Amino acid sequence: MSKKVKQDYLSEKKAKKAILDIGQRMYVRNFVAANDGNISIRTGENEVWATPTGVSKGFMKKKMLVKVDLEGKVLEGNCRPSSELKMHLRAYQENPAIRSVCHAHPPICTCFAIAGIPLDRPVLAEAVITLGNVPVAPYAELGSKEVPEVIAPYCHTHNGVLLANHGAVTWAEDAYSAYYRLESMEYYANILMLTEKVIGKQNRLTKQQIESLLAMREKFGIARGGIPSVPEEEEA
Repeated sequence: MSKKVKQDYLSEKKAKKAILDIGQRMYVRNFVAANDGNISIRTGENEVWATPTGVSKGFMKKKMLVKVDLEGKVLEGNCRPSSELKMHLRAYQENPAIRSVCHAHPPICTCFAIAGIPLDRPVLAEAVITLGNVPVAPYAELGSKEVPEVIAPYCHTHNGVLLANHGAVTWAEDAYSAYYRLESMEYYANILMLTEKVIGKQNRLTKQQIESLLAMREKFGIARGGIPSVPEEEEA
């Protein structure tokens, strides 16, 4: 019986289909408004398929997608890529294991980004495993060269970041994992908001419980993830 060879990159056909599907999911879940957000998938050593600028993620067509190289040069397609694609390309350059990047403005995550509050409280077991913590990257002007610079330090250590006064960005080894991490971040932010500001109480996991959950990452094939903050009473 022959050994199955792992496919390094998604085929262009599957990548384009995934981008349209993920764009629709973002739109339906109110992660984006109007023409906000962008999605990309790396399909080769120097090839990335991405969403176009100025188009709603819920109404994209396959012919609108754009293929670029890792420097941002358009290789195929009639539409222009988003200026925020620089952020995606930097993630691919920083960490070759990354195959997809998703950027959106999930409302609660964006509120935390505006407030400058990281998602780092150890209150949800699943979030500890899949995300660990989600830091807030420094503010950078939209479309500027500073945007890729502020996310670069996290590409090897985290699965996504909040962008100060902007939104959220996630990455992964495949397209749907990158998108699901965006869902997980918004869910995590919602839990943090409700427990702290509505219910007014959070029973945080202990240092030992956190360490046990972090040890499970390898089992679930999770290569990165920040470390949640340890309860203050255990830091002494």
